[in-house]
Amino acid sequence: MPVHAARFLVVLDADSTLIRNEVIELIADEAGRGAEVAAATDAAMRGEVDFASSLRSRVNALAGVHIDSFARVRARIEPTPGVRELIDEVHRRGGLVGVVSGGFHEILDVIAPELGVDVWRANRLTVADGRLNGAVDGEIVDAQAKADTLRSWASEAGVDRRLTFAIGDGANDLVMMGAAALGIAFNAKPAVRERADIVVGTVDLAEVIALLPVLEQAR
Repeated sequence: MPVHAARFLVVLDADSTLIRNEVIELIADEAGRGAEVAAATDAAMRGEVDFASSLRSRVNALAGVHIDSFARVRARIEPTPGVRELIDEVHRRGGLVGVVSGGFHEILDVIAPELGVDVWRANRLTVADGRLNGAVDGEIVDAQAKADTLRSWASEAGVDRRLTFAIGDGANDLVMMGAAALGIAFNAKPAVRERADIVVGTVDLAEVIALLPVLEQAR
């Protein structure tokens, strides 16, 4: 999708940041393996295991889930409080909102535009005969891919690094947060809070609005 010119860039993680849910856990519920996958997801977000290896293992647990279940999964998605207010304010100030996720395009392709997100990137699931076959299609969106995506979007939009925000909750977001001018831990695991530039403890993305003038001052 094209990236338009902007005054600044705000990039968010999806699961547990843009939305309250972990999508892979919702899909795993459809396979009756929600608790198992939730435990593995939590370990990955704490940084205890390699994200790419963990994702492959968790996606393997989704094998056999029919793609018709995606509609049920999307119906269970809860946008994070304040997300629309934050996105509206970023746009009002001439900024660009991106979402880069270790989750899945199959869900984000619907949720992101509904929330007003400008650009997004995620993993894709492979399908055979209308069912997930337990594999990821192509390169996995891991920590480095998230950081590279932020840099790429900034370059395409003509945004200097000094005018970039990254917002995330898990260990997989740390490289991206380090690539941005300001890394914000939101609803985050302890390891992420320790390394972030700013910690937002309230689960309300509208709290980030007060930080936007920091980017304005860097212009």
